[in-house]
Amino acid sequence: MSMFCYQCQETAKGTGCEVRGVCGKTEEVAKLQDLLIYSLKGIAEIVVKGKLDVKDLGPVNHEVLKGLFMTITNANFDAEAFETEIKKMLTLRKMLRAKVAAADWHDAVTFEVDSKEAMLEKAASVGVLATQNEDVRSLREMITYGLKGLAAYTHHALNIGKENNELYAFVYEALAATLNDKLTAEDLVALTLKTGQFGVAAMALLDEANTSKYGHPQITEVNLGVRGNPAILISGHDLTDLEQLLEQTKGTGVDVYTHSEMLPAHYYPAFKKYDNLAGNYGNAWWKQVGEFESFNGPILFTTNCIVPPRSEEVRARIFTSGASGYPGCPHITADENGKKDFSAIIAMAKTLRPPTEIETGTLVGGFAHEQVFAVADKVVAAVKSGAIKKFFVMAGCDGRMKSREYFTEFAAKLPMDTVILTAGCAKYRYNKLKLGDIGGIPRVLDAGQCNDSYSLAVIALKLKEVFGLDDINKLPIAFNIGWYEQKAVIVLLALLYLGVKNIHLGPTLPGFLSPNVAKVLVETFGIAGIGTVDEDIKLFLGA
Repeated sequence: MSMFCYQCQETAKGTGCEVRGVCGKTEEVAKLQDLLIYSLKGIAEIVVKGKLDVKDLGPVNHEVLKGLFMTITNANFDAEAFETEIKKMLTLRKMLRAKVAAADWHDAVTFEVDSKEAMLEKAASVGVLATQNEDVRSLREMITYGLKGLAAYTHHALNIGKENNELYAFVYEALAATLNDKLTAEDLVALTLKTGQFGVAAMALLDEANTSKYGHPQITEVNLGVRGNPAILISGHDLTDLEQLLEQTKGTGVDVYTHSEMLPAHYYPAFKKYDNLAGNYGNAWWKQVGEFESFNGPILFTTNCIVPPRSEEVRARIFTSGASGYPGCPHITADENGKKDFSAIIAMAKTLRPPTEIETGTLVGGFAHEQVFAVADKVVAAVKSGAIKKFFVMAGCDGRMKSREYFTEFAAKLPMDTVILTAGCAKYRYNKLKLGDIGGIPRVLDAGQCNDSYSLAVIALKLKEVFGLDDINKLPIAFNIGWYEQKAVIVLLALLYLGVKNIHLGPTLPGFLSPNVAKVLVETFGIAGIGTVDEDIKLFLGA
């Protein structure tokens, strides 16, 4: 087997990619990602066994976050970037080992490689399948994937200047635990829930970072058409990159459009002052192959999700930043003060045609927790009067599978006395449907990016308090979530930690769940897959 990866929903045959990732990553990149994760686990063991204080490990903490983030599905396809990162990790590992007494180290602490060939050879023996026990492997991988999502959110908060040392300490604890063969499946189940606990903390940290710098999201109407200026399309999740790009394009005659998960940036008050923020272009990440062709201008990826471009013309217009990367595309790095120079992107934009319009109209969003709290009385009254019978949380990810049409049909068929709470790119399956409102409350309430699933949890907990309930599961809220990659995994684990039960997950259950682990999730938490739209609506509504 040349590679093995089953971390995303689209994994081949629902069991694992063995030749090339469905996402487009090569065997070489897959193996280097495996070795990078193994290197991070080695660093974690040194920190844990050496009882090092994370407060003294600033640069190491930051690089570990970046290393985890780089391996998220569709974030980075650049083998050279992974080779560089592995070398950096091994240098940091050597530095940390010098700080502590000798111990009975795991191979992840002691292995050495001196070339890419040696890296690939080593990677072949340390990947996912190196853990023989299927249930232990399943739990170790679920924890690791949760950590990848946690790292992504923590990394975004770090870019805004917010940190939580307890998060770093847990990342080391959990990574080191995946090397410990003495831990039982029961131990790992407990650690999985603890990962969810710290996932909540990571999302809370990012929420604090975003709102303290950019203000609380407000109900906002976002333009879907185009103007006549040359433009840059910015994709991904990192708001600091957007802020710097907007500052640098002011007065240049170049517009900026958001794409996919960057759409919710329009909801933040701080971005409303930029006249050069023209609107949102396109849909969910997987439609970018065609939409990037019609956009005409340069594209900046701040994070995942990259789809390998099918034409050289489009590839030549792609720039990457942060944890993202693609072979042959310029990568823009920050200086020691966190500043990035986007002049090359701006210069390219000026030489290219304005975007070709692919749709018109507007979208409305900005229903994060503070905005919903502002109309809480109205929402509660609608529930008490029976005008709103049920809320459906349909957050998460979108993807390419035809079976995801289920979520569009589900939203369209929901009774008119129901409201959809959403966050993440899953919303593109139904946010352009004309679903109306209930007494002025839109039937689709978009809280923002995937990390803003935290807002939905805060809203649910607030409603629990308002209605005087002792259990979140007694609320008229159902969870029908689409998932794709590892940030969705940490959101799921966070919901489980918060006590949410009977979550439906689709379009397929994760391939990394062994039958026994899946059984535990079903019996303990009521996790279920999706069925047919009509059957599921009947089930959710108790009809």
